Amino acid sequence: MTVWHWVRHGPTHEKTFVGWRDVPADLSDIDRIARLRLHLPDRSLMVSSDLRRASDTADALQGTGHTRLPNSDQIREFNFGVWDGMHFSAISERDPELSRAYWEKPGDVAPPEGESWNAAAARVNGFVDQVNASHPTSEIVAIAHIGVILTQVQRGLGVSAYDALSHSIDNLSATSIVWTGGSAKVGQINHCP
Repeated sequence: MTVWHWVRHGPTHEKTFVGWRDVPADLSDIDRIARLRLHLPDRSLMVSSDLRRASDTADALQGTGHTRLPNSDQIREFNFGVWDGMHFSAISERDPELSRAYWEKPGDVAPPEGESWNAAAARVNGFVDQVNASHPTSEIVAIAHIGVILTQVQRGLGVSAYDALSHSIDNLSATSIVWTGGSAKVGQINHCP
């Protein structure tokens, strides 16, 4: 049994799409970070996205009982391509039909020069499968991004991407997924200690 504790990085306060742009997280709420650290297992493997908003959050959460795995680009946020850094209204004006389809029919629809939900999910799923195979009886604390976590909620619940998007994943929240014998069971989603 491998237990994943997915944590969304600290807030960025960005008002535009943020995918692969490397923006910092606001980690000034030390009380909230301390409560989240207490919620997470004392002894676990810890991994984060290679983007600094996630890796800096991992640094803030890491305790003495955590063994840090190398940061991974496989659990980066979705690549929003040319939409990265644009406000939602500018995206709808630039690509009205495409942007609507991206949210209403997530799957193979991709932003210009970006990746689709299915492509991002395949990337993240491959990483999770590899870690599960390498650490079959471990607790994993993974600090990542909203899209990444939602792909795993989708996988664990066996729902469509559209249905997965109905779940909130707040900054500095934890979502747990237990893997046993190749199947996943979702525990708490968006727990904010």
